Amino acid sequence: MKRVFVEPGWPESWKTSYAYDLQEMYGEVSHRGYAYAYQSRRRTTLDLVTSVLPPGTRILDVAAAQGNFSLTLAEMGYDVTWNDLRADLAGYVQIKHERGTVHYAPGNVFELEFDRPFDGVLITEVIEHVAHPDEFLRKTARLVRPGGYVVMTTPNGRYFRNTLPKFSECQEPGVYEGVQFKPNADGHIFLLHADEIEDLAQGAGLTVDALMFFTNPLTHGHLKTEPLLRFLRPGAIDAIERMSRRLPTSLRQTCLVQMGARFKKGRA
Repeated sequence: MKRVFVEPGWPESWKTSYAYDLQEMYGEVSHRGYAYAYQSRRRTTLDLVTSVLPPGTRILDVAAAQGNFSLTLAEMGYDVTWNDLRADLAGYVQIKHERGTVHYAPGNVFELEFDRPFDGVLITEVIEHVAHPDEFLRKTARLVRPGGYVVMTTPNGRYFRNTLPKFSECQEPGVYEGVQFKPNADGHIFLLHADEIEDLAQGAGLTVDALMFFTNPLTHGHLKTEPLLRFLRPGAIDAIERMSRRLPTSLRQTCLVQMGARFKKGRA
């Protein structure tokens, strides 16, 4: 994707997106833990997509923000549709677009309709921002063809530092509707737990095809480990991350920060 630089007259939303790109894509890092965690999530997400869907298939990237996954998948040969509630961000994505097929469908995904379903739908770091994650996953599933996939990443609710409520234990999730769709960690409402994933999938007509945990506290810079990241080489950090993914299941579920899932829609 094309490297861009701030220009006079950019709207504030573009400047905010650019600040994220500095860390996520351009390597100008102020918080190393955030940057390493993003790259870990990026690798995991792309692997979850490319291992089941070949280039040429149609992908919808929901709440795609500055479009880094959309643009990367387009460059890999996928037919990608970018979506975000903030319609003005489409222009920012367009100036970064260098090659590949990208369509733009801004708006609330709860309200959008498309001519035909997609082969895959990407929901990365989205479901924790909605008051009704069960309804969100059902809506997402309706956008996928039979035999297609939904790929999700979200913060791991069982991570030992999580203090947010569990969705399945909330009697009135509607009380959070007024604060949903807010960006960044401040907008997190529920953090899903692994034991909720199967029920949510079944309710949406999906089956869990893959479930994994990734990003250890060191990689993320938690527990005051951010200063260590300045001295450790990227190769060493990646090795620690790979080792942490081989921990026993119970430890992975409590010690790793992120969760990734791939859902498959049953055939008609």
